[in-house]
Amino acid sequence: MLIYIFRRLLVALSVMLTVAVVSFMLLHLSGDLATAIAGPESTAADVEKIRVQYGLDRPITAQFFDWLGAAARLDFGRSFYFQNTVVELIGERLPITLKLGGVALLLAVVVAIPLGVLAAIYRDTWIDRLSLAVAVIGQAMPTFWFALTLIIVFSVGLKWLPVSGNTSWQHFVLPAVALGYYAMPAMMRLTRAGMLDVLGSDYIRTARAKGLSPARVVFKHALRNAIIPVVALAAVELGFMLGGSVVIESVYSMQGLGQLAWDSISRNDYPVVQAVVLIIAVFYIGLTFVADVLNAALDPRMRTR
Repeated sequence: MLIYIFRRLLVALSVMLTVAVVSFMLLHLSGDLATAIAGPESTAADVEKIRVQYGLDRPITAQFFDWLGAAARLDFGRSFYFQNTVVELIGERLPITLKLGGVALLLAVVVAIPLGVLAAIYRDTWIDRLSLAVAVIGQAMPTFWFALTLIIVFSVGLKWLPVSGNTSWQHFVLPAVALGYYAMPAMMRLTRAGMLDVLGSDYIRTARAKGLSPARVVFKHALRNAIIPVVALAAVELGFMLGGSVVIESVYSMQGLGQLAWDSISRNDYPVVQAVVLIIAVFYIGLTFVADVLNAALDPRMRTR
């Protein structure tokens, strides 16, 4: 098990380094940073002053290693627009995004797994077709459109929930539903496929032949093995939610990490953009690593892969 964890950790660190290189190079390949920072009204002297001030006149490799070393110390510099340190900005916004992602994932799991189990037990019935219809609609429907529809129905029409903000738990309901519905279809379909595979296995037939109750067969014997792939998918989906929160937080005006990323991109606030991209990628890679370790703990066969 320790060897497997070490191998997966090396892979995770390699991917993190690749992401750091890509996030650094994308901004430098997008154009002259000194000109973008100085603004369209700046003179050549202003641009050169900015270039020297931010070290943009140095070789690109030296800039990268300086930035990577500072990032390892959680020093991302200061925001060009907000005038605060990037760490302070992220420290204020990250809890909101994590709370939104956690609630959305919990909602997706609570709905998707029971639907997948019911769809497998009642295969080819109206319950199965209804569950698959929910999954297809969730995969086909754009997240921003669903978010706007929720606002029109529950905020503007029924006036049950607030339109925007993040000051109370009511503000998280609609964003969590919109974001959770994005992750639910894949989890539901994977649960259904796993349950169908497990329910047809020999040990399930043996358990039924022993006279065990249907509920015990399903939840104690079948679901335990069928849910293993869902663990990995849930971690991956949480990473996608953190990255996809840019759209949801913009629609609902939530002052989280996604909204910060959107504001920074529109204002050419490069230090913040680099930090947000790197932090979301680190969360995603870390969650994938945790999912691999959990899967290996649940299924020893995976340790040999």
